[in-house]
Amino acid sequence: MIITDAHFVTSSTHPNDCPAPDKPEYAFIGRSNVGKSSLLNMLCNRHKLAKTSGTPGKTRLINHFLINNKWYMVDLPGYGYAKLPKAQKGTFTKMIDSYLFGRPNLVNLFVLIDSRHSPMKQDLDFIFNLGTNSIPFSIVFTKTDKLKPGVLEKNTNIYKERLLEDWEILPPIFFTSAINNRGREEILNYIENLNNS
Repeated sequence: MIITDAHFVTSSTHPNDCPAPDKPEYAFIGRSNVGKSSLLNMLCNRHKLAKTSGTPGKTRLINHFLINNKWYMVDLPGYGYAKLPKAQKGTFTKMIDSYLFGRPNLVNLFVLIDSRHSPMKQDLDFIFNLGTNSIPFSIVFTKTDKLKPGVLEKNTNIYKERLLEDWEILPPIFFTSAINNRGREEILNYIENLNNS
C-alpha cells in the first residue's frame, strides 16, 4: 500500500462523537511510552501527524486520521497510564472499552508491545480480554532497533510462549522500528489485504 494522503480528522471522548462508521477502521493501542505516535507517523511517512512526547500518557482522546480517503487510522489512549488520579484512569478505561465494544467498523486493533521488556501483566490481561470479547487484533513489537537480534528473538519468543499458555493459535505478529521503518510495509500490506477481503 502506498499512502498518498493522511490527515487528522477529529478527536473524540466517546464513539458517538467519532466520524460516521462508513469506512474500515484500524486502531492502535499500547501502554504508555510504547512508541505509538512514532509508529503511526512512520506508517504514514509523516513526522508530525500524531503528536509525540517524551512524557508518557499524552494521548487522552480517540484520535481519527483519514488515510487515502478510504480508511481510518485511530490513535487510542494507552491502557497503562502515566501518573494520573484513579478517577481519571477509570474515565480512560471506560472510553477505550466503549470504543472497542461499540465501534461497528473496527476491523483490527493493533496492540503495541515494547520488545525490550518481558511479558507484563497489563499487556497479557488486556490481550486476554480482547480474546474473551472476540475483538480482532494483532500484536506489534516496537523499538526493535534497540535490541541485538539475538536478544530480540529471545524476548519475543518468551512472549509467544506465554501467550500460547492461553491461546491455541497466536494472532498476527509484527516487528517494527520507527527509526529504520521496519515493519511498515508488512503492516500496511496487512491492512490493504483486510480492506480488500
